[in-house]
Parts: sequence; structure tokens; C-alpha cells
Amino acid sequence: MQSARTSIIAGVTLLAAGLLLLLDLLGILDSAALVWPLLFAAAGTVFLTLFLRSRDNWWAAIPGSVFLGLAAVILITLLWPRAAADWAAALLFLFMGTGFGAVYVRERSNWWALIPCGVMLTLAIVVALPPAWEGMPLAAVLFLGLAATFASLSLVPVYPAPGFHPASSPGSGEPAQPARMKWPLIPAAVLAVLGLIFAVQATVLVTASEFLVPALLLLAGVALLVYAYRHRAGGHHKVHGI
Repeated sequence: MQSARTSIIAGVTLLAAGLLLLLDLLGILDSAALVWPLLFAAAGTVFLTLFLRSRDNWWAAIPGSVFLGLAAVILITLLWPRAAADWAAALLFLFMGTGFGAVYVRERSNWWALIPCGVMLTLAIVVALPPAWEGMPLAAVLFLGLAATFASLSLVPVYPAPGFHPASSPGSGEPAQPARMKWPLIPAAVLAVLGLIFAVQATVLVTASEFLVPALLLLAGVALLVYAYRHRAGGHHKVHGI
């Protein structure tokens, strides 16, 4: 059944790709550029089908999200070039982060998938930030996002891997409860401190830049008044022969 579905998806994809190329060659429709997003979308659909079919195929969410993300990025680049300049890379990171998140949702023992998931989602936010956020603000968002990623690991219960049966707790017939990890708090604290440092520096720079223009105007005004006073005083002294 699985091979039959894969064959159907591949057959429909090849027919659609051939039709798009033929329409482009005949000059009916400028559709050759749509072949690659179609192929990537088909590959992503195949992996997504494998992922949904069995819990053992949790790994298929990773390549499936990558292929679907590439298809979405190429399609947006073709249809909306201006929007693609700002959102294409962020959209790809968003798809990849979703794929790693699906790995954890499907199999809770794969807690490690939350690390690349958080990293990809953080990169999606960083890439989508406006150009005015370059420098310290961007670094603050990056480090705080990574800190939140590791901090979330300390809240996630760690389940044993499939097929592993933990020993029962002493004095009871029930299996041991899932544990929680404490080591992620160390990198989370370090990254959070760095992020806060960058955020404070960014705030100081923004505040300084906001007060720079008024300060310059005040200084220029005082300098002109002092110059006018001294010039007038010097002229007054010359009139009286002093």
C-alpha cells in the first residue's frame, strides 16, 4: 500500500511537471519555473505521508519539512518577489523548526529535537527582523531566543526510548515517572545573561541616539548666544573707547 501511494504521488508529479514544461515550450504559459517547487512539494508530501503513517517514521518529518519549505520559498519568490526578499529565509527556517517540533510531538523520547526546533524558530525571527534591528538588538534577540530554547528543555519531561522499560520504583508496582533535566539551565542562564547585556547596550545606544539631536541643538543654541553676547559686548566697548 505504501509503495502504491508513493507511485501515485510520483506519477502525478511527473505528469504535472511534463505538462508545465510542455506549456512553457509551446509559449502558452510561462510555467517552467514551477517545475522545481512542484518536485520539492511532491518529495515533501512523500516524507510527510511516511511520517503520518507510522510512529517509527518520526525522522521523515525533518526532510519533509525541508522540501516543503524549499517549495514554499521558491513559489513565494516567483509570485511575490518583494515579499520574498524579507520573508523567504524566515519561512524556510519556520518550516524546518516545525519539522523538528513534529519529531518531538510524535515521539516524546526525542527531546533533543527541541534544540534544533528552538534554534530554527529563533533564526526565523532574527531573519524577519527589520534592517533597523541590526547590531546589538539582533544579537539580543538571538541569544534570548537560544536561552528560551534551553530553558524549555528543563520543563520537558524526559520519557524513555521506545522499547525500553524502566525499572519500577522501589516499593511499588508502577513504572518510574519521567524525569526532568536540569543541565539545560546552565546554557540557558549563560545565554540569557549575554542576551540581556546586548539588550541593555542596544537600549543605551537607542537612547543615546534619541538624545543626540536635541543635545546638539541645545549646544548649538548656547554657542550662538555666547557668540552674540561676546560680539555685542566687544562692539559696545569699542564705541566707548575702552
